[in-house]
Amino acid sequence: MGLPYQLLLLTNNWFPKIVHPCNLQNDGTKTYAEWQYERGFETIRLYMDGYTKEEMFSGRHVLDMGCGAAGKSLYYASLGAAHVTGVDVVSHYREESEALAKKLGLTERFTFVLGSAYELPFPEGSFDTVIMNDFMEHVDNPRAALQEAMRLLRPGGRIYINFPPYYHPTGAHLSDAINIPWVQLFYSDAALIRAYKALIRGVPDEAERLSLRFYTDEKGVERMGYINKMTLARFKKMLSELGITPRYYREVPLRPYLAWAAKLPVFRELFVKMAVCVLEK
Repeated sequence: MGLPYQLLLLTNNWFPKIVHPCNLQNDGTKTYAEWQYERGFETIRLYMDGYTKEEMFSGRHVLDMGCGAAGKSLYYASLGAAHVTGVDVVSHYREESEALAKKLGLTERFTFVLGSAYELPFPEGSFDTVIMNDFMEHVDNPRAALQEAMRLLRPGGRIYINFPPYYHPTGAHLSDAINIPWVQLFYSDAALIRAYKALIRGVPDEAERLSLRFYTDEKGVERMGYINKMTLARFKKMLSELGITPRYYREVPLRPYLAWAAKLPVFRELFVKMAVCVLEK
């Protein structure tokens, strides 16, 4: 059956389970959209030492790239945004997001758009604020997505980016089933995929989770498709190649007492919780 695969399954329960919206929704605790809405402030909290909520949202036309079920988009609307447009490629998120918008009384100030972040149906300068929360590590072509965001931003507008680097403890984005921190350092993609499939077998949304996370390439090899393995170094290189200088940038350590490790070249990718960046046009 494969020793790495067996070892991963054997040791997985040695670590505490991580609260994950997929599991909360299956348990009937709350929907993904509701979970996002409740955590809305967490998606912007790391900007608060340099920017206010009013600067980001009040009276602004906002684009939320990779909005998921758009609970966070609706949180931004609740902060006084003139209008929030959420974009995602998962079709059933439209129904979830619109149901929550109706429940919150925010239907008139929210629109869900099903489509690619590389080519959106809006003219240049349509938005004052673009949010890329936990987006940069997922999109197949982050460079193209960032260029599209810059096209859609009005002069003086800002793009707010935050993402966990790939070598973050849960950077493999399989923590709805795999509890082991930094698991991507110790196991191949093949072992991770096989173990994940075994661990979620029989859950109500099994097919949806698998189709979202994995794909089979032209050679018949199963690959991870949910993440692009974005690192801090790769992100900085991309900005440099595009000639973009951040207005604001910082790397948030996993814990305050690990700040020293998050500054060391060898360990930075492992001990940074979140890269936080603001771009201005």
